[in-house]
Amino acid sequence: MSLDWIYYAISWILLAWHSAWDAIGVPVGEVIGTNWAWILAIVFLVVTVRVILFPVFVKQIKSQRAMQALQPQVKALQEKHKGDRETLQKEMMELYRKEKANPLMGCLPMFLQIPVFLGLFHVLRRLNPDKSEAGKTLYGWTVGQFDSASHATLFTAPIAGKFGSTAEELANLNANGTTVKVIAGVLVLIMMLTTYLTSRQMILKTGWAEDPQQKMIQRLMLYGIPASLLVSGAIFPIGVIIYWVTNNLVTLGQQQWVLRKFPPPPTAGGATKSTSAGKPAQPAKTGGLFNRSKPVEAPVKPAAPKVAGPKPGAKPTTAKKNRPAKRRG
Repeated sequence: MSLDWIYYAISWILLAWHSAWDAIGVPVGEVIGTNWAWILAIVFLVVTVRVILFPVFVKQIKSQRAMQALQPQVKALQEKHKGDRETLQKEMMELYRKEKANPLMGCLPMFLQIPVFLGLFHVLRRLNPDKSEAGKTLYGWTVGQFDSASHATLFTAPIAGKFGSTAEELANLNANGTTVKVIAGVLVLIMMLTTYLTSRQMILKTGWAEDPQQKMIQRLMLYGIPASLLVSGAIFPIGVIIYWVTNNLVTLGQQQWVLRKFPPPPTAGGATKSTSAGKPAQPAKTGGLFNRSKPVEAPVKPAAPKVAGPKPGAKPTTAKKNRPAKRRG
């Protein structure tokens, strides 16, 4: 299937924002070795996409809440069908269908952003000043816009350059190889860190899932994706890494807002530790991104007043009962 419609859509949004910043008066030429109009165009491409996907993001949070509410039932099924994995999976799928919960909804916003990422990757990879005029005017670009973007830089490193750029590619972009590697390398590390923090933020608030399938997805998002970026980041143009980092920062802010507005249920199975080993259940952490807030102390129950016991050898004392008066004669 042709992805040209994605390339046209990404190009249109990118060029619209660049024209807007140019009209406002953001310098088109380099300031501190940076063409800010193009950098801001990439940043606000992220903002545009996130605004469009915000309803999906809210559905993701609601689905995660539904999954948390089902954790006690999931745990009961695991105990009931221990050792029978096939029956367990059937029962769990039936439970999710009945309660209208989707374990894969947590990944949906990320999956929907993949076409945007691929589109921007393709558009920026084409930024080569030596292209023919026909190549420059693809996807709705003018020759002037293409040439401007081809020479756009971040701290003198072209946004079309990447950590793994060949000598020929660097020569076409008129770029310094060391500068490109330093800027791209720093951005890749920031990309990895912010990707890890977005997953960690969600798990700190909601806790680890009891469902093995859901827990595997959580581990993949927390550790697997950031680790994979160390390798794949070498082929990403600097402009694409700017997009990814900005997207992560927006996600951190958006998740913090949604999690404060729709806090996880205090009795969610994923937010508590198992009590089967005799350990008391612990609530999910609520200290924000780095969990630095002070723990909430349990109220101290007032001690019961001490009652003095009888001394050894003393006769027991009992309350006198009202007796009727004796009759005379």
